[in-house]
Amino acid sequence: MKKLWIPLIVLAVLTPLGMLAPGTAWGEWGIEELEEMGIAVPAGLQRFSDLHPFVPIPDYSIPQLGNSFWLQAIAYVFSALIGIGICAGLIYLITFRKTAR
Repeated sequence: MKKLWIPLIVLAVLTPLGMLAPGTAWGEWGIEELEEMGIAVPAGLQRFSDLHPFVPIPDYSIPQLGNSFWLQAIAYVFSALIGIGICAGLIYLITFRKTAR
């Protein structure tokens, strides 16, 4: 199991490399970006766009940290670690539930 954690941590640390690329990440477009690209906004996306008003780390940044590249990089890594933790927790709960039967 430890062999799986090392690559995940390495990938989390490397996530700020995406900040060096121009534009937005593929598939992470919001309604505004789709409209700017001239793409029709799907009805479901339009309908559910305000479903989750609470976003813990909007745009993978923590506004209180400022706009420095390195501080934003820390926020990216923090976001990645939170995502890894949530996924690992869900997998653990699903696995624990199956083994408890």
